[in-house]
Amino acid sequence: MAAVAMSEFARGGYEGTSTESIARRAEVSQPYLFRLFSNKRAIFLAATRLCLTRTRDTFVEAAEGVPPNQVYGALAGAYLELIADTDLLMMQMQVQVATFQAQQRGDEEFGQIVRRDWNELYDTVHLLLGGDPAITTEFLSSGMMINTWVALGYPPEDRVWTGVRLSSG
Repeated sequence: MAAVAMSEFARGGYEGTSTESIARRAEVSQPYLFRLFSNKRAIFLAATRLCLTRTRDTFVEAAEGVPPNQVYGALAGAYLELIADTDLLMMQMQVQVATFQAQQRGDEEFGQIVRRDWNELYDTVHLLLGGDPAITTEFLSSGMMINTWVALGYPPEDRVWTGVRLSSG
């Protein structure tokens, strides 16, 4: 259910996605959807968790058995493959927007939950890259820049983002 919700929220954002569209796409009734999740916010947070968990798990798998000096490149390559799934990429972007909007409404708990998931992702990448904060920051910053380029319509393999380091060399 969270995968269907992630796909719907990726396309329409938190505000623009109806629970009716999620239920319809999942081929369940709206009442059934609300037996699984207490409200739209809970559905969005489950989709967010799935998005960030998939990203984290992809990095862990990409680093398995890779020599330490090649992990950066392995993670970068895996990420480029991962964001070829535009639902996952756009969900990352929608999470940022929804978190900002929640803060504007005074919903601090929403941001705390999302930050917990992002912190897990950061911690995983940090450990995989050898624990150097500068390298971790560079990697994640490069990823966000690539997200922006791809969201603007450049395919991941187009590499228009000259200067973004994709390997440890």
